[in-house]
Amino acid sequence: MQAFSVLALALQLVSCGDRFPSSYVLELPEVPSAWVSLLGEPHWRLEWIDQNSQKQMVDYPPGSCGGIEIEIPVIWTNPVTAWPYWQAHNLPVNIFKPCGALFPLDAANGRLRLSWEAGADTIFYWELALANNQNDSRLPSNFDWHRFRELFESETLSEAVRQDRWVVNWRSLAERTTDSNFDRRRIVAEAAELKHIPVPAGTWYGASPFVKPLFFAEGEQPIFPVRPGINVWISANGILRVNGNTWVLTEIRDKE
Repeated sequence: MQAFSVLALALQLVSCGDRFPSSYVLELPEVPSAWVSLLGEPHWRLEWIDQNSQKQMVDYPPGSCGGIEIEIPVIWTNPVTAWPYWQAHNLPVNIFKPCGALFPLDAANGRLRLSWEAGADTIFYWELALANNQNDSRLPSNFDWHRFRELFESETLSEAVRQDRWVVNWRSLAERTTDSNFDRRRIVAEAAELKHIPVPAGTWYGASPFVKPLFFAEGEQPIFPVRPGINVWISANGILRVNGNTWVLTEIRDKE
């Protein structure tokens, strides 16, 4: 699948500095109820690209995200990423998976609708930008995002990937894409190692809004699928952090 197209006119306009910013009101999706019931309402960090091609980052406290308005250049595809995080529980940005939107695909009537599905799209965008070697034909703004999204609406990809997009290593995929070309066959679930971790019985929720909760009955051996990097699960019994063979279980403090 050829997923890049050279947008000569758009690139010319960008290079001339004509950014044409417009204001859009953000609509964030509902936060998973288990996250809120256990941790409270999250803080949010918003990330996008401004009219000067600079990455912007703004933090918002819990309950302040209604009617947020940002200016977006209308001349190229722009990722807007919203990371939930909980300061009081030592759960910073990059632990829980973000929601997001791609402008202009998710824009209508002056509003930009963020979704949990598009959160992965925006992370792939940022990773493509990071891996890019000044090759204009490989810029994420020129990527065929329409066709990319269509992959998740068919049986082209594995069921594991379609159920939870965060099982994909988006950084590795971006690096391989910029080194050669996009290949849908590389969108695969990263291998997970099953680990026994002696946590209390009960229901444990992951840091992805798509992952199914794990339930362990009394006397059952708790088994967690652990992937590279920091893995987090939460329950009424605490916050479990796992990195390789190291794990730490901490109590949940009072909600923020």
